[in-house]
Formats: sequence, C-alpha cells, structure tokens
Amino acid sequence: MLTDVAVVVAEPVPAFELGIASEMFGLPGVEVDVPRYRYAVCAERIEAMRTSTGFTVTPTDTLRRLDTADLIIVVGAAPPVPPPSECLADALHRAVARGATVAALCTGAFVVAATGLLDGRTATTHWAYAAELARRHPQVTLDVDRIYVVDGPIATSAGSSAAIDLCLHLIRREHGAVIANRVARQMVMPAHRSGGQAQFSQTPVEVPQAGPGLAELLDWAADHLDADLSVETLAAQATMSTRTFIRHFTAATGATPAAWVREQRVRRAEQLLEQADATVAAIARRCGFGSPDTLRRHFRRARGVNPETYRATFRA
Repeated sequence: MLTDVAVVVAEPVPAFELGIASEMFGLPGVEVDVPRYRYAVCAERIEAMRTSTGFTVTPTDTLRRLDTADLIIVVGAAPPVPPPSECLADALHRAVARGATVAALCTGAFVVAATGLLDGRTATTHWAYAAELARRHPQVTLDVDRIYVVDGPIATSAGSSAAIDLCLHLIRREHGAVIANRVARQMVMPAHRSGGQAQFSQTPVEVPQAGPGLAELLDWAADHLDADLSVETLAAQATMSTRTFIRHFTAATGATPAAWVREQRVRRAEQLLEQADATVAAIARRCGFGSPDTLRRHFRRARGVNPETYRATFRA
C-alpha cells in the first residue's frame, strides 16, 4: 500500500515538478477520505538549493529517507542533466530491490536511466529531449508519444504537466478510480487525458536536402492540399518519372510522398481547428481528406486524439 512518498531533488530544482509532487502527496486533501502520506523532499545535504526559477528550497531529509519510501519520485532539470551520485544510484537500486516504485518526472528519466534501472525497459520523457536520452542510453526503449509509461517498478512521465497524469495513475493503481477522481477534482483537472505527446510537440516543415525544383514543388503542394496529390500528379508537376520522383523525394524528405502529403494535411487541419470556425466536415474537404471520417482516422493516428478533442484543447 502506498503510504510513504519521497522526492529526490538536485540543483537546479525544477520548481513546477516539485510543486506537482508536493500538491499530490504532501498536502492534506480537501476531502477527508483522500489518503494522507508521509512525505519528504530529499537531497544529499539539507541545505538551501536554487530552483529553476531562482528562489531556493530546503530539503527536509537526506537520501537515507529513501530507504523507507514506497514511492520515490525523481525530478530532473533541463539537459544536460547531471548524472546521479553513487549514493543516489545505490539508494534507487535498493528501493527497487525491496519492491518500491521509482517514478521519474520529465527529465528525471535521465537520472534514472543513468543508474541502469531503465535498461531493457520502455520509458518516455519530454519530446524535446527524447533524442538526447536515446543517444545517451540506447538500452532504453523510448515511446515518445506516451504521456506516461509504467514498466515494472519504474515509471516515467513526459513534459512537466504530464507529471500530474503519472501521479494520478499511481494513486489510481494503489487506491482505485474513486480516490483518483477525487484527487483530480481537487486539482481541477481531468482524471485522465486522452492522446499522447504528438498533439503538443512542434513539427516544423524542414526539408534541408531538397533542391530548388523539389522545394518549389513542396511549396506548391502545401498550397494545394485539397487537390489530387497522388504520386503521379506530383511526379508530373516535378517533370520526373514516377520512379525517379519517389527516389528523389524520399532522399530529400525522409518520407514517401504519400506520408509527406498526409502529414501536411494533418498540420493544416491543426491550424484550422485552432483558428477557424469551420465544421470538421469543411476542414476535411479543405485539407484534402474528403470526409470527416477520413480526417478523424488520420488525425487520431498522427496526434493520438480526434479533431474535436484537439479543437477543445487548443482553440485560440
């Protein structure tokens, strides 16, 4: 049963993630039947520590406190995240060995990965830092589109606010959906968010290897997404044979023509959902998807949510 929670911090302490953990596990709930936890903020030394936003915090306990915690939450900072000390790495390994859960919030995944506890496991982190985590720790399987991942005793969350989703999941796992829903209501947030990180990441159009002729074609296609953009049409527009066009296009963009067109149509749909009052059916036609069902199918596959949910979340 989850009763004892400890958060591990190091300078610069990420103020937002520490605040989330403290709100979830360190404060008494508004409703009397919401669980209370023994809660501690731990570091190698009990001394004032600088936070990411400039003010200071003072831990309540040293790392010895980790030896009694049921849940150890590890927070990170913006990369380059310093590697954990030998003392912290040993404490996390002991915790896992005795059955505790280790949860890494956002870039805390770098800290846990450096201990070897994520080797052979699936994890996530903020989409902006995923490539760096994969480069540093190739033994870790990254699922960047997930808001959080729980693989055995190790849990990881994506960007900062995804820490709330992971903490709610851990509460739901231990205490059930009713308690988790009450905690979510206190936080004034949904008990569960749909979709993954793809709906939040920036996906700029970059074609660094495209020559002048192909770059002009891509600009033309982006302006005519509601037209027939079959491979044959694009090849004719580029005055190439279909086979030659596919070879040049894939080398320049890293994607097949069909995949590139589909992604541009999804991006245009995102813009219209955020900024326009048009119906989903009208947006489907303007983006070249034809029908609302086709738009929904491709949008959900690419972004993890349906167009209506995306519009409700990101409407300007």
